[in-house]
Amino acid sequence: MVEWYLFLPQVRLSAADIVERARHAEGSGFDGVAFIDHLEAPGLPDESIWEAMGIASWVAAKTERLRIGHLVLCDAFRHPAVLAKQAVTLSDASEGRFDLGLGAGSWPAEFARFAVGQEDPKARVAQLGRNLELIREYWGDETGETVQSPRRSHPIPLVLGGTGPRMMELVRRHADWWNVPANHLDRLSKLAAEAGPAQVSIQQMVGFVRAGDDPKAVREVSARRFGNLGAGLACGDADELIGHFGGLAAQGVERFYVWFADFAKPDSLHEFGESVIKAFPGGAAAPR
Repeated sequence: MVEWYLFLPQVRLSAADIVERARHAEGSGFDGVAFIDHLEAPGLPDESIWEAMGIASWVAAKTERLRIGHLVLCDAFRHPAVLAKQAVTLSDASEGRFDLGLGAGSWPAEFARFAVGQEDPKARVAQLGRNLELIREYWGDETGETVQSPRRSHPIPLVLGGTGPRMMELVRRHADWWNVPANHLDRLSKLAAEAGPAQVSIQQMVGFVRAGDDPKAVREVSARRFGNLGAGLACGDADELIGHFGGLAAQGVERFYVWFADFAKPDSLHEFGESVIKAFPGGAAAPR
């Protein structure tokens, strides 16, 4: 049985818009929602973007069933003791609905602009490795003297994203889930064996051709906006997308983070839930 998450970058949307989309996703059979973590919108420094843990907490408070997470939090933005405490707090407040997605950072420009973290990617991954050990110590998973209180009441699955050899080593050592970014889907078959015991998820941009849409127009708009993702962009109607996701599930993918090229319009979420999610075992959309 596969899981379906809505990937919803919190850019150019009000907090109310984000809550509305999350609620529509919850009513359409999605299992979770995931946000991004940046100090500026990547490539759009003058656009609005909400802080990642704050918006996740707000959406958790406004939903009942959805799991809440990120693809992925940037390790450099938060001291590991603070992040460990935030994760336990949000997990408990949401009654166990929080996933901790964590990475070394993907947008070096913001490190320079805000004087945060290290620009060298090798140093950032090394720091992430050290901080993962500390977070697990603070949670009481590892031997150490610094265990925070209160302890976790629920499991907090750890999601790591990335494809480099150093990151894959961290995936094998720490991750419950390994996420393949949309711009690296062509490497899935090669790298999956290196993920160790971690379950595999992918981030997939979707140009969804809804009933009554002009397929050519949807494909053209999606390609213009997101064609740079290569295999990370899949366009098609419900039947075509069922085949696409079914093929990935057959390769061992167990979770899909669906990123809609139309910015997750509520009608798209409902139709996707009714026509695509329902086609997979256990994928019964909840009533609106």
